Amino acid sequence: MASARRHILLPLAMKMRRTPTEAEARLWSVLRAGRMGGVKFKRQQPIGDDIVDFVCFAEKLIIEADGSQHVDNPVDERRTAWLEAQGFRVARFWNNDILADTNVVALAIHALLDGSSPSPLVGEGLGRGEI
Repeated sequence: MASARRHILLPLAMKMRRTPTEAEARLWSVLRAGRMGGVKFKRQQPIGDDIVDFVCFAEKLIIEADGSQHVDNPVDERRTAWLEAQGFRVARFWNNDILADTNVVALAIHALLDGSSPSPLVGEGLGRGEI
């Protein structure tokens, strides 16, 4: 069953890599090629029955770039709970925060990687003192 689902998710993930949102493209420019302290991230990666925006398997850290459709979304809450049960930390950042201040988001991710920030970080908006 899982391999059948993977055959569906893999082409979708590949398409999503080719057509990222503006926020995903901006965040990928920060995360790609070991630019985050040499840590390797993958983008649009199938995990379980979903596709996550960015994942570092070595650190078990998932980064999600979220738009307004993710506000108080029960599907996202169940998905996050499942990912955390698999041992992942999930950090969510609002698209407008990624676009408005990419450097602050990058610093928050770096802090998650070096352990100096509480985890998991729930993207409630960087301008409201969550970091």
